[in-house]
Amino acid sequence: MQEDKTARRYFVTGTVQGVGYRYFAQRAARHLGLAGFVRNLGDGRVEVYAVGLAESLEKLKGELQQGPSGAQVTSVLEGVMERAREEDAAIERRSADGFSIEYDN
Repeated sequence: MQEDKTARRYFVTGTVQGVGYRYFAQRAARHLGLAGFVRNLGDGRVEVYAVGLAESLEKLKGELQQGPSGAQVTSVLEGVMERAREEDAAIERRSADGFSIEYDN
């Protein structure tokens, strides 16, 4: 049911670009039944936007903290881009179904 779903934005820092991190995040999110997207940011971080059950979102955060074998994750912050703090994100209609990798902002 839609009312049981929430959305979160995660900003991942460290060595997370050029190491297959987006594909890793996509597989993890799909495995957990989440919708949303993952994309590289110009400042070297990776943004993950996910929609689903709170329990699945917490599991995803744990997966993001581990990352693929070539990555070195420094931190996974939740919140808005300007000030990373914990808060739910708005559910975006374009990301309500499926989980995609976005290229170019």
